[in-house]
Amino acid sequence: MVNVIGVRFRRAGKIYYFDPAGFDIYEGEHVIVETARGIEYGLVVLGPRDVEDDKIIQPLKPVIRPATPEDDETERKNKDKEKEAFSICLEKIKKHGLDMKLIDCEYTFDNNKVLFYFTADGRIDFRELVKDLASVFKTRIELRQIGVRDETKIVGGIGICGRPLCCHTYLSEFAPVSIKMAKEQNLSLNPTKISGVCGRLMCCLKNEEEAYEELNSKLPNVGDMVTTMDGLRGEVQSVSVLKQLVKVIVTLENDEKEVREYKVDDLKFKQKRKKEKILSSIEDDELRALELLEKKEGKSLLDDE
Repeated sequence: MVNVIGVRFRRAGKIYYFDPAGFDIYEGEHVIVETARGIEYGLVVLGPRDVEDDKIIQPLKPVIRPATPEDDETERKNKDKEKEAFSICLEKIKKHGLDMKLIDCEYTFDNNKVLFYFTADGRIDFRELVKDLASVFKTRIELRQIGVRDETKIVGGIGICGRPLCCHTYLSEFAPVSIKMAKEQNLSLNPTKISGVCGRLMCCLKNEEEAYEELNSKLPNVGDMVTTMDGLRGEVQSVSVLKQLVKVIVTLENDEKEVREYKVDDLKFKQKRKKEKILSSIEDDELRALELLEKKEGKSLLDDE
């Protein structure tokens, strides 16, 4: 076991561990630490605690010092300078006629580097832009191209649920999501309803995926033939995943058909999940939109595999 504190930085959702180095440090305080990017100013989100050795990325670096009032002032000045640097970079991009969208600007705590984050459809030759910016700021310049998910993570916003975006508030990294997750949860396959602010599949599709997979594995598919506890045969009309109830069209002795609802435990059927293709009832424009999402996600949305 190793005694550590958890630190988060302004533009990184991930928590990094550091050795408190004998300092009395508490959650909510700021500290000065050394990272791969240099000296940084971070927020303590996890107070001192013991963590298993295998959860620590070695070497574990020590805290340089708790942040002083001077450090707090330096960080505030850096934020002010970032606003000015952002405006200057916008002007330079326009001057060089580059097809890129500037998203954010960041000064390292020691002012050793200025990072500019941008999005673009393809590769951008920004060598002349870097030279131009270096002549203005007199320090190292780094232009970093990011994706639309990262853009949304930086900018933030409100999701269709009415809450601040998960990626902006607490997600440390993006989990893989697919159309299978929406199908498993019986959600609408309308791309506008399962896409987030970034235009990609919503990250929260992952949240309840395991629970729905487990519940769905116990249910028959719509259209399957089942045998009920009272000895009737019928076709599954619909299922309620969370309640584990199944509506069955049963055939009575007089050949009349009737819809009855059963608990899944009261039915006999083959415990085999068939691959489900997207229903042909989906409108053509929705199907085209799903195909577009498929290209963006870089995976097949039309298959469960």
